[in-house]
Amino acid sequence: MSALNVWLPLGSSVLSFLFAAFVLDQWWQRRHSFQLVWAIGLLWYGVSAGTEFIGSAFGWSEPLYRAWYLMGAFFVASYLGAGTIYLLAKTRFGYFAGVTIVIGGVLSFAFTPLYPGSRTAGTIAFAVAFAGGVAVIAATALRRGLAAHIAMGILLIGSLAVAYSVLNAPLPQPGWAVDATTGVPVGTAFPGYLRVLTGPFNIAGALCLVFGAIYSAYVYMPKRKLLRAKVQTPVLAQLYGLAAVSVNLVASLPAAVQALLQGRLNSRVPATLLIALGAFIPGVTSGLNRFGVTWSFFLGEFLGVVLIFAGFLVSEEVFRNLRLGVTLWSRSGAKPAEG
Repeated sequence: MSALNVWLPLGSSVLSFLFAAFVLDQWWQRRHSFQLVWAIGLLWYGVSAGTEFIGSAFGWSEPLYRAWYLMGAFFVASYLGAGTIYLLAKTRFGYFAGVTIVIGGVLSFAFTPLYPGSRTAGTIAFAVAFAGGVAVIAATALRRGLAAHIAMGILLIGSLAVAYSVLNAPLPQPGWAVDATTGVPVGTAFPGYLRVLTGPFNIAGALCLVFGAIYSAYVYMPKRKLLRAKVQTPVLAQLYGLAAVSVNLVASLPAAVQALLQGRLNSRVPATLLIALGAFIPGVTSGLNRFGVTWSFFLGEFLGVVLIFAGFLVSEEVFRNLRLGVTLWSRSGAKPAEG
């Protein structure tokens, strides 16, 4: 077994816990909901990577394997994505978030042929995700401030349900599964009805985190708007909005690069692009793990938390100072927080 199987998860775990402590302290100073939810997501990240370190260094056990799957397959991406929904709660991002929840449910149902005996679970996942996604979309249209709370409520209820299922699912001996070649843990020991449930959690969460970061970059970059028209018809308006942001984002990139070279670019732009990349990489490597490509799993996880942490540090709006009880570092011109 490669030493990287020990050191990469250890690095991911330590950095995630440290990162979570900083974000939690930021929440304590400023009391923004997205900071609290992100801190919870980072704690899950640290626990998940910690189980990988312990399993690789000292050997796997059934409780360790269950904790790894619960945190990694269900909790990490979903809570980080929920934090992004809170961050963008005043925008129309709730439309996108609701659609991603529905997409997660659709994929859960679509995966059922791959896992015998999972059709009932896949159908339930689709129904719940569809209802939840529609509720988030409706709240965004009618009372935008409720959309993030509804998404969080759905996530909390779903978390309790999958936690019970993961902790009580029957596992074949020895009670865990790792890739025979790389030693990386895989989810194949869990029954198919559990594996199809991950879609509304990790797929929706990862999409919200990645595209929420990209959308934030678009909001803060100098813009060249090729598509300016307003569409009032429901559904068409949201589709047009998505197309407009996509086209205008690409058209605005040259001006953003020029602003960066001249030192005029808002720090949120490079910060959120780093966060998007940091969310994208482990999303890809965890997806590959599901289909048997495991060599990149620990590396993607480590690169992900490093890039997301770097993005948070770059952003002046997110981190004006670093504290662990007392101020460790403060940006020039930033008002130190009270000790």
